[in-house]
Amino acid sequence: MTVDAPAGGRGTDRPAVPTTATPAPDGPSRSVAADVLRRVGVSLLTFVVSAVVLVLLWYAFLSVFRIDSFVGKRPVDVWRYLFDVPAAAKNRSALLSGLGITLSDAAIGFVSGTVLAVLVAVLFTLVRPLEFAFLPLAMLLRSVPLVAMAPLIGLVFGRGIAGAAAIGGIVVFFPVLVNVSLGLRSASQQSLDVVRVNGGSRWTALRMVAVPSALPNLFAALRISVPGAVIGAMLYEWLFSAKGLGAAIFRANAQVQYNLVWAIVVVVTGASIALYTVVGIVETVVLSAWGPSAGRR
Repeated sequence: MTVDAPAGGRGTDRPAVPTTATPAPDGPSRSVAADVLRRVGVSLLTFVVSAVVLVLLWYAFLSVFRIDSFVGKRPVDVWRYLFDVPAAAKNRSALLSGLGITLSDAAIGFVSGTVLAVLVAVLFTLVRPLEFAFLPLAMLLRSVPLVAMAPLIGLVFGRGIAGAAAIGGIVVFFPVLVNVSLGLRSASQQSLDVVRVNGGSRWTALRMVAVPSALPNLFAALRISVPGAVIGAMLYEWLFSAKGLGAAIFRANAQVQYNLVWAIVVVVTGASIALYTVVGIVETVVLSAWGPSAGRR
C-alpha cells in the first residue's frame, strides 16, 4: 500500500537537494580553436620547410648556372648585408620602410580588387544574362599581360592611390571573380528551394545559402591572389612611384647594388609566404564559424 505524503510536505524529513543545471559544453568553440591551432602549426611547419627548400634551390641555381658571385649573391651574403656589415642597421631600416610602403600599396589593390570582384560575382548570380555577356570579356582582358596594360592604367588613373588600386586590383579581381562565381553557383538547389518555400527572397537565399557555399572558393582565390597583390604593388612602384620596394629594386639594379637586390627578393618572398599563411588562418576561423559545414560540428 502506498502512503502519500501530506500536502505540506511533513511526511518526510529529507532535506531538499538543490539541482544545478549542467553547463553546456563549449564544443563548437573548442573545435574552432583546435582547427586554428592545427592550421597555425601546419602553416609554421610549411613556412619552415618552404624556407629550407628555397635556400637549397637558391644555392643550386647559382651553382648550376655558374652565376658570377658579383651578381649572384648567396643566402650568407644577404645575411651579412642585413646583420653583419657596419651599415646593417641602416640596411634593415631602409628595407622595412620600403616593405611597409609596398604592403600598404598591396593592401589597397587587394581590398579594392576583392570587393569589386565579389560585388560583380553577386550581380552575375542575381542577373544571369550579365554573366553570359561580360564574363567572357573579363576573361579576354585577363589574357592581356599586366605589364602591357600598366602604362595605360597609369595614364588613366594617375600615379596616386587610384593607380595602385587599379594595378593591384586587376591582379586580384579576375581569380576572385571566377572562383566566387563558381562558388555561388555551387550552392545546394535543395537548400535554396527550402528558403524560397518558406517565403524567402532571392536575396535571402543568396545570403543564407549561396554566400556560405562560396566562402571556400573565395578564400582559395585570396590565397592565390595575395602574393600577386604584392607583385602588382611592386610593379606600380617600379613604373609610377619613387617609393617602396618596387622602386628600390629598380634603383639598386641600376646602381649595381646586387646585395640590396637579393635582399629585397628575400624580404618580398618572406612577406608573401607570411601573408599567404595569414589568409589561411583567417580562412580556418571564418569557415569554422560561417562556412557551409559550420552548423554540423
